Amino acid sequence: MTDLQRNREELLAEIGQAATLAGRKPEDIKLMAVSKTHPFSAIQELYGCGQLVFGENRVQEVEQKFPSLRPSLMQVHLIGHLQTNKAKKALELFDGIDSVDSLKLAQKLEALAEKPVSILLELRTAPEETKSGFENETELFRALDVLSTFSNVRVKGLMTIGPLHGNEKEIREAFSLLRETAERAKVRFSHLDFSTLSMGMSSDFRLAIAEGSTQIRVGSRLFGKREA
Repeated sequence: MTDLQRNREELLAEIGQAATLAGRKPEDIKLMAVSKTHPFSAIQELYGCGQLVFGENRVQEVEQKFPSLRPSLMQVHLIGHLQTNKAKKALELFDGIDSVDSLKLAQKLEALAEKPVSILLELRTAPEETKSGFENETELFRALDVLSTFSNVRVKGLMTIGPLHGNEKEIREAFSLLRETAERAKVRFSHLDFSTLSMGMSSDFRLAIAEGSTQIRVGSRLFGKREA
């Protein structure tokens, strides 16, 4: 067993433990391997042992790193900020845009999309200035009023990044806020899909699982230290 395979097996075991402690089923939590800055050979190795979903931050990196023909079951999602001028290329390269942080971006994607595209809406749940996302629930719901009329852009849920330097209470409050926002969105926009709650990374995924995460995004615990 290689280091990558061992890391994945250990992580899946920890996900299972965290889910059990939270009274949840481990199979209800999807693992996204955050492969930014890591070579395609490492991605291939993880794919070979059953890892199907990968997260990347930059359009240009994916364009350069991934072959034009990827394995049929491999999914690559954009989890970093997307500039509107790169929206067309992102639609060509990614299986989902998990970091839609403004109505303007969503509208651009809808205007360019020639087939259905899955998105997650990013909500700011922590005060750090470096974070992107809709500022609050009011702003998010205003965008959803418009997104409800779209044909190709399909909302699949919400995502957030917890406070990077917060204590356990602050981190759990951020994740709880995303879950509660999704629950209210399900009531108001019952015809839309809010089944995905993407929250939790290498350092805080256990807390995210306890607060209802359905998808955790893990990089360093799988791949080790970033190469760039």
